[in-house]
Amino acid sequence: MNKRTALKALLSSLVVAGLGACSEHKPAFAAIDITGADYARDFALTDHNGQPRSLKDFAGKIVVLFFGYTQCPDVCPTSMLELVEIKKLLGPQGERVQGLFVTVDPERDTPEVLKAYMENFDPTFLALYTTPEKLQLLTKDYKVYYKKAAGPTPTSYSMDHSAGSYVYDTHGKLRLYTRYGSGAALLAGDIKLLLQQ
Repeated sequence: MNKRTALKALLSSLVVAGLGACSEHKPAFAAIDITGADYARDFALTDHNGQPRSLKDFAGKIVVLFFGYTQCPDVCPTSMLELVEIKKLLGPQGERVQGLFVTVDPERDTPEVLKAYMENFDPTFLALYTTPEKLQLLTKDYKVYYKKAAGPTPTSYSMDHSAGSYVYDTHGKLRLYTRYGSGAALLAGDIKLLLQQ
């Protein structure tokens, strides 16, 4: 084989390899792609109806999980309303989205309070809770910050907390982290991509 033929063969193999690499490209998500992360893999919590819950309960659905509390004045209700909007934007595919709200204020967020809160947004959304001790372990695993901020009375405190959502695919695998305020349209687009996989 002369040099010219060898060069052609090398170029051909590089082109074929390049095309193969292009066909395996990762989706371009608007949110932060955390596929393969070694944290936030699952949870064992109780929903506002008293049912024990983990990720396997939502197989076949995209799960969007948010940490907050019911007396949150802005970030939490805004995030929940955004998720309602996402479901609308997705049309019939919106039925395959499960909204989960984990309270960081189990002291005040009783099952009754959580249930009423969820009904303000979407009857399919579930609020989840656990004991204060288990909440500490859970939030550590999820890299979520929360801290009680004193108010004028012992019961009028607020909770400082991380403001973002974790997104799991239909197989229960952690895929995305979306920052607060990213917008319903961007996350709806990401969810469409996940539903195609």
